Amino acid sequence: MRSGIHPDYHPVVFEDSGTGKRFLTRSTATGERSVAWSDGHTYPLIVVDVTSDSHPFWTGAHRVLDSQGRVEKFERRYGRRVRPGREG
Repeated sequence: MRSGIHPDYHPVVFEDSGTGKRFLTRSTATGERSVAWSDGHTYPLIVVDVTSDSHPFWTGAHRVLDSQGRVEKFERRYGRRVRPGREG
């Protein structure tokens, strides 16, 4: 492996802006703010919009889209389009 081409990974605290949950991990990202962690050290803080703590897929709050119903609604509103060479 060539030296000097890989980014520097360092400890960083990420905070979910929606839930306020924080977690410590390693990242190449840096932040302007810092926060004291429970181990007594201070780490850079990066606030993000979505994490596994708030994402609908991970929280179980995701919606199942009714694609068939959406197609029918579209066809009712705009009419059914028939492609040339196809009947129906």
